[in-house]
Amino acid sequence: MGQRPRDLSAPARLAGPDEGIGADELALATRNHGLPLEALRYEITPPGLHYVLTHYDIPYVPHADAWRLAVDGRVRTPLDLSLADLLSFPQVTTRVTLECAGNGRALLTPRPVSQPWLVEAVGTADWTGVPLRLLLREAGADPAAVDVVFTGADHGIERGVEQDYQRALPLAVAVGDDPEVLVATAMNDAPLPPQHGRPLRLIVPGWYGMAQVKWLRSVTVSGVPFTGFQQSVAYRIRRTADEEGEPVTRIAPRALLVPPGFPDFMSRTRVVRPGPVPLWGRAWSGHVPVSSVEVSTDGGGSWQPAVLDPVRRGRRWAWRAWHCDWDASPGEYLVGARATDLGGHTQPVAQRWSRGGFANNAVRWVRVVCVDASSP
Repeated sequence: MGQRPRDLSAPARLAGPDEGIGADELALATRNHGLPLEALRYEITPPGLHYVLTHYDIPYVPHADAWRLAVDGRVRTPLDLSLADLLSFPQVTTRVTLECAGNGRALLTPRPVSQPWLVEAVGTADWTGVPLRLLLREAGADPAAVDVVFTGADHGIERGVEQDYQRALPLAVAVGDDPEVLVATAMNDAPLPPQHGRPLRLIVPGWYGMAQVKWLRSVTVSGVPFTGFQQSVAYRIRRTADEEGEPVTRIAPRALLVPPGFPDFMSRTRVVRPGPVPLWGRAWSGHVPVSSVEVSTDGGGSWQPAVLDPVRRGRRWAWRAWHCDWDASPGEYLVGARATDLGGHTQPVAQRWSRGGFANNAVRWVRVVCVDASSP
């Protein structure tokens, strides 16, 4: 008897107590990549440094002009749009920080076996496209509908389920203007690169990366809640395998540090000299703006406030720079930063564990060694 496609797909599991990163996780890590933390210096992340997570294959799109986007379902007038059609609508550019929902997964114990992110699955870009609400208005979306379902062109198998990558948003979010969801055609004033969804992708400011459907080919207005795999099975925060869990939605607050000094090649331990050491980085939240950042150089034993850049007009959904000064003396240190937003959400020092490794925004500690320059 021949194998079925679903027989080739492994179930979700947790790594054993002494299990290292396996060949399957290593293969994922070579396909996907994070932001080198020194690239936090860029206010706008160059596309090649922006994090990438691809669930299945990157679709080959040799002729973007031939791409079509369907807007259908519970609408008065279904739309079949070309790229030229989309460019005829009013265009909006929004600076948005995107973060993978699994950022920090590889730091958890036990470790969920999946893409082994540390904390580099983030990036910020200027995304240009058509507000989704305009397309839904043009099509005459039924105001009594429940969800809007987005289907990408990437196709694969996950936990035994063969599928196109699909996610949904509540209708109120899809037609809202805070945040304003975009059907994006450009990244940093250039056409979308293949790995970032060429020629169309969804941008949902404030939401984790799973909502930002790439290679978008259809937008379907639905009168019933969407229960597809990526919505009701994956991307749920669960502590046990049998619970329904909570859906992953908005990005939890996080601050990251530009690693100071210079690194050891293998361990990435940072080396600094005694004296003034500037510390700075970026902070963001998908709920409400970040209100403060604190820095610790002793592993959380004490904290000092950092200076946080103000929210710039039109930059609500982008990260903000912060900085502080540290007078380093010879020794070893654990340096980290934590953000708090206006809603009172603060990064925890201890990990928040879940089976999928989602929304883990615990403080990331950087080992720093201050070396006395006079030592041999």
